[in-house]
Amino acid sequence: MSKAWKHFKTITYHKYLVAKGCFQVGLYKQGIFHDLSKYSPAEFLVGAKYYQGNRSPNNAERENIGYSSAWLHHKGRNKHHYEYWIDYSMQDVPGGMAPVPMPYRYIAEMIMDRIAASKVYLGKNYTDDAPLAYYYQGTDRAPIHEETKRILEEMLTMLARQGEKETFRYIRNELKERKHKEYR
Repeated sequence: MSKAWKHFKTITYHKYLVAKGCFQVGLYKQGIFHDLSKYSPAEFLVGAKYYQGNRSPNNAERENIGYSSAWLHHKGRNKHHYEYWIDYSMQDVPGGMAPVPMPYRYIAEMIMDRIAASKVYLGKNYTDDAPLAYYYQGTDRAPIHEETKRILEEMLTMLARQGEKETFRYIRNELKERKHKEYR
């Protein structure tokens, strides 16, 4: 089986899992449109080339050439990544860039994305604490807005301690509460 076909199957299964989670919390449009850019030539061809099956091909590309062209394309088109929410700052901040708060619905989609990625790459070894463990592996220096970080950590901790059913119920109720306040 070709690497392109395996990559297609992996990203499609990931997309299915994210959509399933998004639908459970009421994010129907986000579930449908999640990660469509992964099927674009800029992302798909790189993903197929660096496909390994047990981790993101973006990391393999990064190791090979020093950055990931597919990730640079992806993060600028998908609002469920905190990297999308970094802007030039008018304040005096190191590097001149600052994170801005993510709307709750994109934080919710990010949680579904992390759960799905963990399920895809861990397979039968997935547990509800895996997304939190993965989060702690790579976000100690990440430029995430403090409020976004607080919500993300709270939700991933709830998932680890109370499971999907309770966490999804909580997210669905929060989305209903926040819907009229922050939709943009």
